[in-house]
Formats: sequence, structure tokens, C-alpha cells
Amino acid sequence: MSQTSPDVPDAAEPQTAPSPHATAPPRDPNAALVAEPAPRRSGGERRALMMLWPYVRKFPGRMAAAAVLLVVAKVATVWVPIAFKDIVDRLDPRIEVLTVPIALIALYGVLRLISALFGQLRDTVFERVSQRAMRASGLDAFRHLHRLSLRFHLDRHTGGIGRDISRGTRGVYNLLGWVVFNIVPTLFEIVVVIALLLRQFDWRYAVVTLATMVLYIAVTIWITEWRTEGVRAMNEVESLANARAVDSLLNYETVKYFGNEEFEARRYDADLRRYEDAAVKTEASLAVLNGAQALVIALGLTVLMAMAATGVAAHKLSVGDIVMVNGWLLQLAIPLNMLGFTYRQIKQGVIDMERMFALLDEHAEITDAPDAKPLVVRGGEVRFEHVSFRYNPDRGILEDIDFTIPPGKSVAVVGATGAGKSTLSRLLFRFYDVTRGRITIDGQDIRAVTQESLRAAIGIVPQDTVLFNDTIYYNIAYGRTGASRAEVEAAARAAHIHDFVQSLPQGYDTTVGERGLKLSGGEKQRVAIARALLKHPAILVFDEATSALDTRTEKIIQAELAEIARGRTTLIVAHRLSTIVDVDQILVLDHGRIVERGTHAELLALDGRYAALWAMQARQPSEATVA
Repeated sequence: MSQTSPDVPDAAEPQTAPSPHATAPPRDPNAALVAEPAPRRSGGERRALMMLWPYVRKFPGRMAAAAVLLVVAKVATVWVPIAFKDIVDRLDPRIEVLTVPIALIALYGVLRLISALFGQLRDTVFERVSQRAMRASGLDAFRHLHRLSLRFHLDRHTGGIGRDISRGTRGVYNLLGWVVFNIVPTLFEIVVVIALLLRQFDWRYAVVTLATMVLYIAVTIWITEWRTEGVRAMNEVESLANARAVDSLLNYETVKYFGNEEFEARRYDADLRRYEDAAVKTEASLAVLNGAQALVIALGLTVLMAMAATGVAAHKLSVGDIVMVNGWLLQLAIPLNMLGFTYRQIKQGVIDMERMFALLDEHAEITDAPDAKPLVVRGGEVRFEHVSFRYNPDRGILEDIDFTIPPGKSVAVVGATGAGKSTLSRLLFRFYDVTRGRITIDGQDIRAVTQESLRAAIGIVPQDTVLFNDTIYYNIAYGRTGASRAEVEAAARAAHIHDFVQSLPQGYDTTVGERGLKLSGGEKQRVAIARALLKHPAILVFDEATSALDTRTEKIIQAELAEIARGRTTLIVAHRLSTIVDVDQILVLDHGRIVERGTHAELLALDGRYAALWAMQARQPSEATVA
């Protein structure tokens, strides 16, 4: 989003992003950005830690070293007030002759150095664990998204999913930092301070300290739980605004075509207004939380200092004792304050991670069978055996589709929009599984072979060629990422685009822009053809590959497609009938069923659905004018 976060630190706080290993509590950051409300799960913190454990257990040495450094740093921190007490007592003229306690001053400095240095070493040692856990969890989520079915991705906002992963990986890093290096050391320091108070002073000091800590934690948890839903609502609105903004920018041309810039701005502003209202409420609840925490700490400190001052006045405590008590209390106030902030950060991290872990929980609809073997392509025969398919139980797409494409032959599928033509190619690539029947390649059911080997055997030139926002070379080489430059250029020559690329100032290093918009339709199609050729597929699919082109460019591209299809098993999904007159067989689909089949001449002689489509396209004014 293009607006300032509501949790920007104020003038009294650091202006940089907080680290999980920081020693002062910055302001409450934003929570997770989710595209949809994340489902609440009982035991979310425990589940998050359990899912994190496999990522951190690979570094037992670093974990042990960090733990040792943590203990040394905290012991040194607690011992600093003791050294300071001895220095003050040695300098009190009422106790002994005034001398400068050089050794104690040196010890004080060494303890300060150890506390700071070992804390930094601890962070450095553990940083590899945190970064590796963040990297591994994000990579797992990314890989899992590619394993999920096309149905899942059609139902989601891509921008929202990207933000889910980004926030989730950051939540992994933050959660590790706050739990491992704030909660544990804070509890350790509190226990040591209370033990020393019991040993050095009246038991009431320890009781007041413990009561202050318990009250502080209780208030923090209670208020944080109350405000968590508000933070979640703010993030959901932020996610929706981001998803809509990305969607609008991706469809920049469509927005311009219809002059809807102001409409898009109003929609975006409505989301920002909801975010503004939610953010103001969240900031107000944060003020309540910070105020309650400050009140508890102030009360505890006041009571303890009053007790210590009374002891000094009664000559039961020395000046050094009150300095030591004050030092302990000040040191304890920092971890207590960090404890409240840490709890908020843990809740924050869990919210951040919930959506990413929910993605990891998504069931992969299309999976390899346990005994799946690589596809063995001999001739490349493709058979659809009485195939039926439904996206949903109440939405039938294909019904009893039965045909064969012999090795090296071509079959075209035609029909009205929505007849189910493009679904055939998606089923062949196994983006979906058939509802009934089966699809075989050289007699092998595609559900019994690995998806990787299946898709490696098939090349496709789609209707809408979407290119990566990278170079022409990268987009062609994407067909086979291990190909040499000579092979990439050979594929470009076969697709009749090499000369065009060479004429560009930057040649193959020319960037194609978002979705390839810097190239014309014909140039994009030639890149797609080169990419498919580089793959060396035994089976080719042309999914309305020329329907978006003008007639002249279409004829040129069509000749190139016919050339590369020679000798390969080819499935053609066609819109313009003039492009398929020479195929070996034509199938006519209507409402998901094959109603006619035969060659172009046979179907015209039949004078049925195909003949009617041919006559209708022949009468189209645009094509008649071009002819």
C-alpha cells in the first residue's frame, strides 16, 4: 500500500525497523497481511513452534553455543549492580578512608563489556538459524503452491498469496527471535534477580517484584488478546487493498480502454478508508496497552524504592544497597517491558504465519501415484477414452469424449465458446484429473506416470502467450532451462524470429516488459513457438494459438506451426476454421460432446454443425474484406 503504516515509531523511539534481538521495545508493528480471514486455530502458538522446530533442529551446535552466550551475558548483566554497589560503598567516607577502588571499577567495566559483547555474539551465532528457517519455510510454501492445482490458483488473488508468504516468512524470523532470545533470557534474568533479592534483602522485596511481574504479564495478555482481532481486521483490509491495486495495475490497458481510472481510484480509496478506520482503532488500543503497562511498572518501582529508602534511613542498608536495588529494578523493568512487547510480537508472528501454514495445509489435488513411473514415449499416440469431466458436481464440461490421435498425426477440435475445447488440453497436461474414463499416451494412463515426465513430453503454444518480464533469451530458454545458447538460437531460427531479434539494439538481451507487452502479438507467438520447439516435445498442443492475430500474421504463423508440427502428434484447439482445413481429423464439440468428426471435406459434405460454422465465418465482413 502506498500509505504510511500507523505504527511508525514516535520521536522517542528508534526510527529503524525493530530487530527481534533489540534491547528496547519499539512500537507495535503491523500484523500479518492476509487475503482472506485466517482461520483461528486453538493452540496456534504451540502449533507454530512445532512447525518451526524441523527448520531449527538442523543447527544443534549453533543452538548450544547461543544458549551458553545467553547465560554468560545475562549473569554479567545481573552482576553489574553488585559491582556498582561495592564501588559506592568503598567511596562512602562514613565507612572507610576514601580510596579509589580501581579493581572494582575495572570489574564493572568488564561486566558491562561482557553483557554487551556476549549478547551481540549470541545474536550473530543464531542469525544463521533464523535466516535459514525463514528461507526454508518460504521455499517450502513456494514449492507447495506450484504443486497445487489450477483450480486453487484460479480461486485466489495472486498478489494476496505473495504477501501471505512474505509476511509468513518474516513471522518465522520474528517468532524465533522473540521466543529464543527474549522470553527465555527475560525469565532467566527475573529468576536470578528474585533469588538475589531473597538472599541479600527481606523476603518482601522478592514478593513485591514477583507480584509486579505477574500483574504486568496478566494485564499485557488480557489487553493484547482484546486488541488482536482489531489488528487482524486491519491486516485483512490492507490485504484486500493491495490485491485490488495489483489487479488494477496488471490490467492497466483495460482500465485505460474503458476510462475507469477514477472508478479504480474510488475503489482503492474505499479500501484505504476502511484501513484508516481500523488503524486508528488499533493505535488507540495500543495506547491503552502501553499506558496500563507503564502504570504497573511505576507502582512496582515506587513500592520497592520506598522500601529500600526506609532501609537506608534505618541504617539497615547501605547507600550501595539502595544503588544495587535500584540497578536491579531498572534492569528488571527493561525485560518486563520487553516481555509485554515480546508477547505482542509472538501473537503478531503467529498471525503472520497462520496464512502461510494454511497454504502448506492445502491439499494438492493432483499428485503422483505412489508407484508412478516416468512416461515412456514411443510414437506419441494420444487417446481420450470415454472421458467425462466436471469442475463441480453441478457443472458438467465434457461428456463421453472418445478419440485417438495416431503417432505423427493431427486432430483439431472446434466448437462454440464454452464447448469445452481448451479443457481438453488442460486434462492432457493433467492440470485436472478426469471424472470418468482415462487419457493415455502410448497406452500409459497419464495418472499412472509422473507429472514431470508427462509435461516434459508435451509442448504447447497457447492463445494468450504470457511472457516473463525478462529478456527474449530468457523467455525462449524457459522451454528447457539447461539448453545451450546455440540451441536457443536454433529454436529461434526455426520459429523465424532470430533475424528480428538480431535487428534489435540489445538483441537477445532485449526485455519484453510485463507479460511481454513490448512485443507485438505475432512476435510473442514466435517466442512461444521457439520456446515449445526448444523443449523437443513428442506431442504438440496449439490452443487457439492464432485466434488473437490479424489474418495476415495468422497465415504466416500458421505456416510455421504446420512446419514444426510435421511428424509430431498434434492436438489443435481452433477458433478459425480456415486454419485447420489440412488436419487429419476434425472434432466438433457442442456442450461438451462430440457431435461430428471427420476431415474438412467430409464435414462440409455432411452439411451439419461444422458446415454451418464454416458458412458463418465465411460471411464475416472482416474476413471477406481481407480476402
